Amino acid sequence: MVIFGFMLNYALRVNFTIAIVVMAKTLKNLTNGGAALDDGFGNETSTALASVASTTEQSVISEEDKFEWDAYQQNLMLGSFFWGYVLTELPGGRLAEIIGGRRVFGYSMLFASVLTLLTPIAAYTNYIAVVILRAVLGFFLGASWPAIHPLTAVWIPPMDRSKFIANMMASSLGAAITMPICGYLIATIGWQSVFYFTGGLALVWSVMWFLVVFETPAEHPRISAEERNEIETAIGASVKAKKPTYVPWKSILTSPPVWAIILTHGASVFGFFTVVNQLPTYMKYILNFNIKENGLLSSLPYFGKYAMAVISSHLADHLRKNGTLSTTATRKIFTAFAVMTPGFLMIVQVYMGENRSWAVGIFTLALFLNGAVTAGYLGNGLDIAPNFSGTIFGMANTLSSFGGFVSAYMVGVLTNDNQTYGQWQIVFWILAIIYIVGSTAYLIMGTGELQPWNNPPERGVNNRETEEGVPLNQQGQNNKPISASS
Repeated sequence: MVIFGFMLNYALRVNFTIAIVVMAKTLKNLTNGGAALDDGFGNETSTALASVASTTEQSVISEEDKFEWDAYQQNLMLGSFFWGYVLTELPGGRLAEIIGGRRVFGYSMLFASVLTLLTPIAAYTNYIAVVILRAVLGFFLGASWPAIHPLTAVWIPPMDRSKFIANMMASSLGAAITMPICGYLIATIGWQSVFYFTGGLALVWSVMWFLVVFETPAEHPRISAEERNEIETAIGASVKAKKPTYVPWKSILTSPPVWAIILTHGASVFGFFTVVNQLPTYMKYILNFNIKENGLLSSLPYFGKYAMAVISSHLADHLRKNGTLSTTATRKIFTAFAVMTPGFLMIVQVYMGENRSWAVGIFTLALFLNGAVTAGYLGNGLDIAPNFSGTIFGMANTLSSFGGFVSAYMVGVLTNDNQTYGQWQIVFWILAIIYIVGSTAYLIMGTGELQPWNNPPERGVNNRETEEGVPLNQQGQNNKPISASS
């Protein structure tokens, strides 16, 4: 359910980006014959153009079904998604810690699917209606990502969490699959079908989610006693700790391990946005690929990143489970592999990026390796503070959401009216520095140890209850209390 959930999550996000290619009469003027449309956060439609360009020549779409949207209006509609998106990352994570990730993730997808189904009506009403709808859509979907961490904390044993967190990368599959499917639907049925198809699937998924997914193993009506006992024993929930009633903000904001996650996530997402969103433009102007070649090659990183996420996560959990590596060592090694290595590849790109084969190979390899973040820092909040994993991821994702905007602005300033390899070399140097500095910050400050502030003492109470996230088979050893860092 989580795999399909994240695939659909991204489909609801990019469907409008694809459909607007044919919804607007002025698209050709706006894109200057195929250059990128920018939504303000680096999510460009170049890849979408490539996906649908070859199928929309015989499109069934009539001129009456197209809109007189100018460049300003189109960018406003595309960018409005992020107005709501950045507002709910942190609140969504905290809300999931309080009421549970099942409700937050499920309802965010449910409301988002309904809004998606209403998009054609909004489009025929006024472009302002689309702006408002997309902003509210972003508001709901922004809460979904951090909601998964609190759900993971109560359902997935610590030694299996890397594998589970890899499911979040199914969003990459969603992007890779949504584009060609939507291109086909647009060409054969019309642009409205994109919203009915993705919204309808997400609505069915939302109903199924509430039928088969439950907040905790104890609440699941169909779980076997054996499975429930195995999960609760591994997590330490058989003697359920009372969840903290407040967030120790001072401890979190002054915690080096938390900032290690935030900084590394920011660097990784900045690099991902820049490579994925700017790759079509680079291929068009520097490598001179045609649009059909461009679309095929631009989709490769999406598949590669998900494949690496699955492979690396299984390996990481295996190494931790058999004692080959500690959690701290595992997180640091895979983070360096996933974030620092692409930095060095960008340096290679500075010198070899003008060659077609080298450029495509380096870009694809960089994002393929970046998928290993699921075994590195991405699930690290669950290691250091399972009670506040949603809050930590919400903080990290809020800041990193601006990465797309900053990267688009950076590339725009450097290459505006100056699409030369020399200017792109500057982009690659900046990427290399950000990748390497971000991963270095994690190597210095990162850890896999449970932090003392994970279960802060209740105000006015001196004793502490058992910390959530510590296995019960460790808690009772020799009748000695276990320390917060064990």
